[in-house]
Formats: sequence, structure tokens, C-alpha cells
Amino acid sequence: MKTFHKIILPVSLGALAYMAFHSYSVGIPRGAVAIKNFDVKKYLGRWYEIARFDYKFEKNMDNVTAEYSENPNGSIQVRNKGYDYIKKVWNESIGEAKFVKDTTEARLKVSFFKPIWAGYNVIDIDEDYQYALVAGSSLKYLWILSRTTTIPESIRQRFIEKAQKIGYNTDELIWVRHH
Repeated sequence: MKTFHKIILPVSLGALAYMAFHSYSVGIPRGAVAIKNFDVKKYLGRWYEIARFDYKFEKNMDNVTAEYSENPNGSIQVRNKGYDYIKKVWNESIGEAKFVKDTTEARLKVSFFKPIWAGYNVIDIDEDYQYALVAGSSLKYLWILSRTTTIPESIRQRFIEKAQKIGYNTDELIWVRHH
């Protein structure tokens, strides 16, 4: 009987933890709305990370870029690259993104370590697809992206105000250096 519990309990807890994380991780923060009429073809290409929160997986990184390209199966290849200025090395991660619902709604899930997926929600973008505000699945994840290494003050302010209205603490944003 004891052995039976040792085998079943970890599997059950592991399955529950996976399901809880999996269903939570591809969400969108309350009050945030993903862009409708999203054009993924216009979104593909290189983006520079302008601002983010201090994530463990991007610790001490500057010169951070994200490159999006279409995979043959219709999913999106995500290639993140950044320079760890403490260790003095370039780091790169390659993942995959898929649309949560329809391809015209900018709600995606991204994975760098399958089967774990995380939310990737474009919640603001300019009409020329030059600047984007991306929310994760909770108020712990936020990115400001640009096609160049800078962003106009008007766009910066627009994104900050939108994020604050949703509940993000934008005072904690790290402004990424590019050189």
C-alpha cells in the first residue's frame, strides 16, 4: 500500500502542477486585450527589446533582440539573442510560438522548453508594425519592442500608460542598452 502511494502521488501532483501551470501560463492579464486584425506577416522579422522586467532568464542582458520567422508548419520560430555583460558571452534561445485561437488575434503561446508554454500577447502596436507592447500571461511579464534600438517618446508614453492601466508596475521596467 505504501509503495502504491509513492508511485501514484508524485504522478498525480506532477500532472496537476503541469495542468495548472500550462493553463495559467498561456493566459492574458485581466484588463489586457490582444490586438485584433493582427497581421503576422507584418510582425515577422527582427525586434529590439527596449524595456522588460528583471527576469531570471534575461538577467544581466543587453543588446537583446527577438527574431520571428514562419516555420513550414505555420508556427513561428522565435530566436532570442542577448549579450550577458557580466559573463561577457552571447546567449541565444530558439523556441516556437503558436496562436492560441485565430491567427488574426495577437494571442500566442511560446515555448523554449516543451511541453511548457507561456503567454505572448501583443496588446498594442502602431499601424506600421514598428513598435509593440507585449504582455505575458500575468503582471510579471511585459516587453516593449521596436524595429530599431530606440523608441519615440510619444510611443513610450502610450505604452507605459496602457501598461499602468492594466496594473503593471512600470517603475520596475529595465531599459535595455543597445550598443
